[in-house]
Amino acid sequence: MNNFRGQLVVAVAIVFLLLVGGQARAADDEAAYEKFDASNFDRSTTIDNPWLPLKPGQRFTWDGFTIDEEGTEEARSVVFTVTDLTKVIGGVRTVVCWDRDIVDGELEETEILFAAQDNDGTVWLMGEYPEEYDGKQFVEAPCWIHGIQDAKAGTMMPANPKVGSGTYSQGWAPAIGFTDRAFVYKTGESTKVPFGAFDDVLIIDESDLEEPQAHQLKYYARGVGNVRVGWRGEVSDKEILELFNLETISAEELAKARQEALKLEKRAYEISKDVYRLTEPSEHSAPAAGAQ
Repeated sequence: MNNFRGQLVVAVAIVFLLLVGGQARAADDEAAYEKFDASNFDRSTTIDNPWLPLKPGQRFTWDGFTIDEEGTEEARSVVFTVTDLTKVIGGVRTVVCWDRDIVDGELEETEILFAAQDNDGTVWLMGEYPEEYDGKQFVEAPCWIHGIQDAKAGTMMPANPKVGSGTYSQGWAPAIGFTDRAFVYKTGESTKVPFGAFDDVLIIDESDLEEPQAHQLKYYARGVGNVRVGWRGEVSDKEILELFNLETISAEELAKARQEALKLEKRAYEISKDVYRLTEPSEHSAPAAGAQ
């Protein structure tokens, strides 16, 4: 009888631990991403957060270098264009941005990404389709889109970034291992880059769950956006980027950017059959800002 009772106690304990463990894992998963409410986006394509304003026709160019673990330095440029395309993701109309990463004169990555601003002023990242290259050779396209394969939208910029406000997810896509997180590292800093000198700079610390000891630092100037990229911690590839130029491109250049983004989307439908092919096509001349 006593032996039976002992076995029963052990069995109950195991069941309890399994239940608690399951609840803990569920809580951890929920904490990994931001709570998203598609009904909280009345003017989703008007992105005027003072730390990350994104207006169609803007083109940012950052120049700098990376240093790998062996100490080899490579020149790097990133060109980021806000297009006049929009795309509905998860019931929210987003702004399509086109990004190119050039290392030692060769294209290393090109991508389209999708941003939207909620009613509180938070800028959200709703998904990305990146194409990675080794020289001229295509390598892979680790795409993620909110709502597909358990991917969740993340925060590009909080509405009211404050030191001590905790970390936040920049996107959660377990299918491809995208687990980027960030927090407000410092405020009220100063920095000087080729585009200008800035005070009251906000610094965001970014890392991911795979390399939590490696931290990328992004510096944001009010009314401009990202002006500098640096690092801290045990970073394998050290990177310095500075804003070289921010311009409003011509109608002809904007049309070219739109076409390049649409070419990427066309390839995305062919390559990313399980993710991107499930999305609606991007549109030019979208409805009035905020229309869903």
